Amino acid sequence: MEELNKTTNQALSPKSSRGKAWWWLAIITVLIVAGYFAYKYYNNNFREKASDDQQNPKEITEKTSWQTGELVIPGNFADADVVKLDDGSYRIYFATEPEIENFRGQIYSSTSKDGINWAQEEGSRIENAAFPDVIKLPDNSWRMYFQKAGEIKSAISSDGLKFTEESGVRISDEESGYTLDNVAAGSTIIMDDDSYLMVYRGTINTPYETTEKIPNQTTQIYFYATSEDGLNFSKKGIAIDSRNETLFGLADGGDLVKWDDGELRVYFWSYNGVYHVVFSDGVFSTLPIFDYSNNTDSKNKFSPNPPSDPSLIKISESWFMYYGEHTKGIYYVKLQ
Repeated sequence: MEELNKTTNQALSPKSSRGKAWWWLAIITVLIVAGYFAYKYYNNNFREKASDDQQNPKEITEKTSWQTGELVIPGNFADADVVKLDDGSYRIYFATEPEIENFRGQIYSSTSKDGINWAQEEGSRIENAAFPDVIKLPDNSWRMYFQKAGEIKSAISSDGLKFTEESGVRISDEESGYTLDNVAAGSTIIMDDDSYLMVYRGTINTPYETTEKIPNQTTQIYFYATSEDGLNFSKKGIAIDSRNETLFGLADGGDLVKWDDGELRVYFWSYNGVYHVVFSDGVFSTLPIFDYSNNTDSKNKFSPNPPSDPSLIKISESWFMYYGEHTKGIYYVKLQ
């Protein structure tokens, strides 16, 4: 019992308590110093990097891969737009390029069951037109929006083959705050509330200001508009602003696409290839996501013949993207 009391008294003696206090104080001091240097490291590295990324946003790449493109419609054709027909087959509309003999702004079409093998249909769908944008209406008729005389107009068809131009202008070249040479390359979709959303390209007759030597002497920006009936549109402003060091003043050939998860995307092309932005809650995302390029020279920011005017559709559980290459024809790539 005396030995137990002696041991207990030693453990509770002032000298023993001071020793433990100093030991804990040393541990706390080490933790405080370590925490201080960790904070300084974070502040000098991660916070500065985050700030740099906000001021100088880098290009984001979609974490998917598209297989190498294959030519499916050879010739001087461009501006493809693909739709699904009632029998499960597909129709692709495409425009002629001005280099062809007897050019009259013809829009042609071909059909396919697999999206790869296409058979051209007889005659033209409409003439004096460019950039066909075709949608199926609630009454099962078809409407084609197209560029004519620098504006976007429309035509109607009961079978998707013979189109009759509708009166009036859908989108004029007048845009608040901008002086445009023309509007074109529209894409239209019917929303869940039965309203219409259209994106369209406006061309400004001045080049994008940059230290780079860019090919175009114009600047192309995407705008958007909405409508209750598909005929009378209300302009809403900019959808894709190309005036940055990613797009260098070029955004063209837009295509509105509802993705698998319900996300609404706008695919378009620029100098280096195909990109997309997302439309959500009435707002377009500002940083374009890079998707695909045929440019094999990574050092060349300006591909000599980039994939243009993309049109996307899902065929047999796989996404297909069709695009044009100037003077060569319409290609397709498939999402792997």
